[in-house]
Amino acid sequence: MLRPRIPTNPLPTITTAPTLIPTAVMEPAPVAPPPAPVPAPASSTAGLRLTPAALVTTAVAGAGVVLVVGAVLVSMLLAVAITAVSVAVCAVVLRSLLTSTRNR
Repeated sequence: MLRPRIPTNPLPTITTAPTLIPTAVMEPAPVAPPPAPVPAPASSTAGLRLTPAALVTTAVAGAGVVLVVGAVLVSMLLAVAITAVSVAVCAVVLRSLLTSTRNR
């Protein structure tokens, strides 16, 4: 009743494709060379040019992003610190309550 039963493996379900024996030799077709790349027309602007107003806007937006991300990170750190202090206070209170009941 408590003897383990070893399952029997059925016949393998993996089938292999029959190998094909080529009967005729095929010659590859001649390959034409790829067409030469056409150079792109030269642009009048060498790169990204910002106007002074766009430059100021980009700098202000970057500073704003840095300030917002910094505020979020500082608030998360403050939340963790407050939680740690409250857990420590609870541990001290519980410890004093447990030791005061033993001393009585």
